[in-house]
Amino acid sequence: MAQQSDNPADPFKKALAEATKVMADDRELTVSYTVDPSGVSGDSMRLPQVSRRMTRDEVMLARGTADALALYRRYHDNGVHARYAPQGEMARELYEAMETARCEAMGGRDMPGTSGNIDAKIAHEAARRGYGQIRDKAQAPLPVAAGYLIRHLATGRDLPADAANVMELWRGYMEEQSSGTLENLDRTLSDQTAFAKFARQIITDLGYGDQLGDDPDDLDDESEEDGGESEDDQQPDSTGQDDEEGEEADANPDQSQDETMDPSQAQVSMEDSADQESGDEVEMPEGEAPLEPPAPQPISEADPDYKVYITDFDEEIAAEDLAEPVELERLRAYLDQQLEPLKGAVSRLANKLQRRLQAQQNRSWEFDLEEGILDAGRLARVVANPTTPLSFKVEKDTEFRDTVVTLLLDNSGSMRGRPISIAAICADVLARTLERCSVKVEILGFTTRAWKGGQSREAWLNAGREQQPGRLNDLRHIVYKSADSPWRRTRDNLGLMMKEGLLKENIDGEALEWAHRRMIHRPEARKILMVISDGAPVDDSTLSVNPANYLEKHLRDVIAMVQRKKQVELLAIGIGHDVTRYYDRAVTITDVEQLAGAMTEQLAALFDSDPRARARFMGIKRAS
Repeated sequence: MAQQSDNPADPFKKALAEATKVMADDRELTVSYTVDPSGVSGDSMRLPQVSRRMTRDEVMLARGTADALALYRRYHDNGVHARYAPQGEMARELYEAMETARCEAMGGRDMPGTSGNIDAKIAHEAARRGYGQIRDKAQAPLPVAAGYLIRHLATGRDLPADAANVMELWRGYMEEQSSGTLENLDRTLSDQTAFAKFARQIITDLGYGDQLGDDPDDLDDESEEDGGESEDDQQPDSTGQDDEEGEEADANPDQSQDETMDPSQAQVSMEDSADQESGDEVEMPEGEAPLEPPAPQPISEADPDYKVYITDFDEEIAAEDLAEPVELERLRAYLDQQLEPLKGAVSRLANKLQRRLQAQQNRSWEFDLEEGILDAGRLARVVANPTTPLSFKVEKDTEFRDTVVTLLLDNSGSMRGRPISIAAICADVLARTLERCSVKVEILGFTTRAWKGGQSREAWLNAGREQQPGRLNDLRHIVYKSADSPWRRTRDNLGLMMKEGLLKENIDGEALEWAHRRMIHRPEARKILMVISDGAPVDDSTLSVNPANYLEKHLRDVIAMVQRKKQVELLAIGIGHDVTRYYDRAVTITDVEQLAGAMTEQLAALFDSDPRARARFMGIKRAS
């Protein structure tokens, strides 16, 4: 007899898993509950964890996520989707959001009970991303608003308040630009091909038609015409010399050249060939045999088995290359205006940090000088030998000139809104503060160039869909401020984080290894790397075709490598996410408003010479 589980949530989990399989029309689907990001990888689906308490929010989020993923699996065809997918970033994001909304709307029509569950999921995500606090259309993500609008129009349901706020900011513009196209929504909803063409037209109406690429239907027509001509070209009259040679060669493939000539001629030919070969050997220059080509370097030093499908589309780019100077200035002004109430508190913390650093500056003396303060300790020599010249000393400060600090900021979509704004202003103020103390600061950001794969995924689809291809998205690593650049020249760069469409997926392991690699080549003796993130690594494209823990495992491997080498002091701050399960030296804050204090106290503690004070300020929490 099987032992009965004592977890009251288990019957619910089992029932939800079975219902999800039926809804997805896939009995082979494996459903698991985990703290890792939700999603589908092959035949495995990950849903949010449900604790023993089974709170209403946990239950509704699990149901809504299960319904959304199951409906997408049921109504979505990857082949049709890839065929009509745009090439540009914004166009692809709009296309993906509208297709997701279509699948959810189809489920709402066929299975009305799913609509309420998905509403709960949307409400949770919108609240987590701060959509309710957005007041400026420029800060509201257009692709998300487009997806919300499609779902609202298709189902007639009102959206949760935070999500509705984002939709309403863009609704007037979208309806004005696409009024004629939106009328066709009901006629295309159940046909994915027709809906893909409808979505491409919406994208054109919104001004992103230049990112669509070639029309697949036009390419098919051209291919058919070219194919007919090529068939005619491949069957010419068989009168050419090549055809005759081909027929002779194919007549008897086992017949060798020796069988077609006189034996004596064959012997002479063989002797001539031997002499020629011998001559070649004599004429070869002396020297060592050519070396074998070196084996390709692994993508990751931390894990040689970590794979990346293609790196051709990755980029490491300066912030000023992603926007015009005028736009950076405008975004910076918006950032300053949005966080004006917070700047006073952050500045006070920064001044506190500066005072602590200056108080810890080691003082030393230079002796045997010709002027300065009389060195009383050496007066005995003068008394013993009056001819000895007087000795003077001068006090000097040893500043933190031999230290560099790197701030690595998560630029993922979940940071959108207030979290990324506060992270930007804190990084800015800390850079200015540390620069006053002669500590060099580098500010880096990491995200991807596209949602759900970008050009890497397109290349993978076109090449036949290799199994477990490794990381399958285009990285974007951004340098907001290099260590050698003064703060005044890079101040506007941090405004880039306010740019619509910048924040996408996060692949933390490769970003951390990139930042570490930059640091170890620095000349400073002490190197400090601070990571600010609000979640585990997430990239839907990669996780859909690799093991569910693929990116998380690599992050753990990189952290282990950094800590093993001990060339860089690594610490992390998690915003609403427990990063202490990854980093040995880390703190987790529940409210983004605490970020400024956490960052300054973390850095102050690292410079504090008292280990007990350091432990007090760091709040170090080691994994048990």
